[in-house]
Amino acid sequence: MNHLFRTITPFLLLLFFTTGAQNNAVVIKTLKMAEHIYMLEGQGGNIGISVGDEGVLMIDSQFAHVTPKIREAIRALSDKPIKFLVNTHHHGDHSGGNSNIAKGNTTIIAHDNVRWRIEHQEKDALPVITYSDKLHIYLNGEQVLVVHFDNAHTDGDSMLYFTDSNVLHTGDVFFHERYPYIDLTSGGSVNGYIDAVKKALILIDEDTKIIPGHGHPSDKKAYRFFLSMLEDLRTKILHEIKDGKSEEEVAVNTALTKAYDDLGYSWNFISSEKIRRTFYRSLKE
Repeated sequence: MNHLFRTITPFLLLLFFTTGAQNNAVVIKTLKMAEHIYMLEGQGGNIGISVGDEGVLMIDSQFAHVTPKIREAIRALSDKPIKFLVNTHHHGDHSGGNSNIAKGNTTIIAHDNVRWRIEHQEKDALPVITYSDKLHIYLNGEQVLVVHFDNAHTDGDSMLYFTDSNVLHTGDVFFHERYPYIDLTSGGSVNGYIDAVKKALILIDEDTKIIPGHGHPSDKKAYRFFLSMLEDLRTKILHEIKDGKSEEEVAVNTALTKAYDDLGYSWNFISSEKIRRTFYRSLKE
């Protein structure tokens, strides 16, 4: 059990202890992204929803204790069952409600590494369909492309692109207007994260609506700026590493991130200091 506790990321603990006990205060906000595609904001990662005559496709499940309110929000959109639940990765704020959703005979889908990680966290309701590279889901009159990106936020990240609706759900390979969490302990890396954003940008156009893992709905222009921020920080911190600077020296050098700190990118979990440390540790390897 001690080993299991150590494997739980600080990100999940922070979200649980700062907001998890406030279930009564959670409000699920429904935002329409396209004719039959919706985003649910609540507690944890943003949920994507496709509704139609063939059933509901759900992307991520947030925390278990929020499931009743999430179900209520989905019922307001559709009286059809939740046919598929796709986990964009294994973190509890995206997969914690799996066991509750699975009770409705929902098929859970995720990358191979997500099943492995959830299984080793001794959780219930494992993904029953997994994939290694990409797959297609045909539901509600359109093709949904599910694509894996290597070693980005974690080692099991998926993005989902609704090809007719032109909506992209990025999972946590996009934190809108804030520094991203790159989970180095779960296979994430700065270079992999940047590569994933670049590849995702190829998929979409200026009219694409984006559901980020965290933050408000976005678009290609904002995602492109997010990429430029990541590349800028990588260049600056690589320069520090080549100059022989230590992690502590980089951690206290606020000039490296000032331009984005001034825009409010530093937040309660990924502060400007933490993002400098994350970049240093990933790029130093």
